[in-house]
Amino acid sequence: MLFDSNMWLTERQKYGVVSTAAGVVFFLLGILAFFDSSLLAIGNLLFVIGVILIIGPTRTIYFFARPTKIRPTIFFFGGITLILFKRSFIGFIVEGVGILSLFGDFIGTIVQFLRNVPRWNRT
Repeated sequence: MLFDSNMWLTERQKYGVVSTAAGVVFFLLGILAFFDSSLLAIGNLLFVIGVILIIGPTRTIYFFARPTKIRPTIFFFGGITLILFKRSFIGFIVEGVGILSLFGDFIGTIVQFLRNVPRWNRT
């Protein structure tokens, strides 16, 4: 079992974590497949759905619409749009800038979460 029954995540958030992780996997596969736009698009879709499931729709809108995050949000969704229009490499670069600006603060939180996942913590 990937998630322990006494973890602090709700059922919806567990699905969100799985969706986000699948999105990252598809995104990486898209990169490994020489920027295959289909895999990148599926990865983006799963990632955004996962974020919505983890923090909820209202907080997701607030997260992306904060005045300090407007420019990174434009880069992120602009990159997704470029990928959907088959401009994979340019879209990847634009989206990457947006991802680093939007989610760079959460890297420590993500690492800490992964350490608490029972099967991934081998210490």
